Amino acid sequence: MVVAQDGTGDFTTIQDAIYAAKSFPYERVVINVKNGVYNEKVHVYSWNTNVSLIGESKEGTIITFDDYFKKIGLGRNSTFHTSTLLVEGDDFIAKNITVKNMAGPVGQAIALSVNANRCYFENCAFIGNQDTVYTAGEGFKQYFKNCYIEGTTDFIFGEATILFEGCEIYNKSNSYITAASTPKSQAYGYVFKNCNLTADSNVTEVYLGRPWRFYAKTVFINCKMGKHIKPEGWHNWKKPEAETLSFYAEYNCSGEGYQPERRVSWSHQLKKSQAKKYTKENILKSTTTWYRNL
Repeated sequence: MVVAQDGTGDFTTIQDAIYAAKSFPYERVVINVKNGVYNEKVHVYSWNTNVSLIGESKEGTIITFDDYFKKIGLGRNSTFHTSTLLVEGDDFIAKNITVKNMAGPVGQAIALSVNANRCYFENCAFIGNQDTVYTAGEGFKQYFKNCYIEGTTDFIFGEATILFEGCEIYNKSNSYITAASTPKSQAYGYVFKNCNLTADSNVTEVYLGRPWRFYAKTVFINCKMGKHIKPEGWHNWKKPEAETLSFYAEYNCSGEGYQPERRVSWSHQLKKSQAKKYTKENILKSTTTWYRNL
C-alpha cells in the first residue's frame, strides 16, 4: 500500500492504511509512506502483525502530534496515552521515518511507544522532550539501528530488552538519558553499542541513566560520550537498594564524557570477556532468528 497526502497513493493518512491491513497476515504488509508531514496519532494494533512502515526519507516523512500528560488528563498513567506512534503488533518494522511529539517542554509526552515483540527501527528519528521513546513488554526484544533519538528527561525508558546500534542520542537539557525498568528475570535491558552521545552546547550535566525499577540494566559499549556526561555517570533515583540490585556498566567507550575512574562505585567497567557476551544474537535471541538479516 502507498500513503501520499496528495492523493496519488492508496490512502492519504497512515492510520487509514493500517485500518486496511489484514489481521495476522501470512505475508508481510508493506506500507510505503511518501514525503509529507502527517499530523496524526498512529496506532498499530496487536492484530496488525508483520507490518512494515517505510518512509520515502527520514527528513521528509514525518509523523507528528502534540499530546502530553496534562492534556490527556486521565490520571496518574496519562503518560502512556500520549504516543504519536503506538506499536502493539509484533514483528513491526519502520525505516526512513521521523516521529515527533511536538508538545514541547510540558512534562511527559511520548513520540514512540513500542509494546510489541521483535520490532526493528532503522534510519529513523524520534524527537521529543521528556519520555520520547517508551519500550514496553516484559521479555520483548526490540532493535534500533542507525537511529536518532532526542529528548530531555528519561527519554528512553521501559522494560523491554533493546539493542541500540550506531544511534545518536541527543540531550536537550541537563537530566537523565535512560530510565530502564528491566524485570529481574531478564539478562539484558538496554544495550548501546557504537552509539554517539551528543547534546546542545548549553547542556553540561547529564546522567547515563537512573533506575525506574530496582533491577534496571543499562550498558554502553564502544560508545562516544560528549563532555555533557557527568563524571559519576549514574544516579540511584534516591533508591539505595538500586545500587545493589541494578546493573549499570560500560566498556571501551571514548570521549570527554567517558571517565571510568570517576564513575559511581556501584557501576561496572566490563572486562573484555564480559563484553564479548553482548552480541546481537545473545541480546535479541527469541523463539525465532528474526534479527539475523537485520
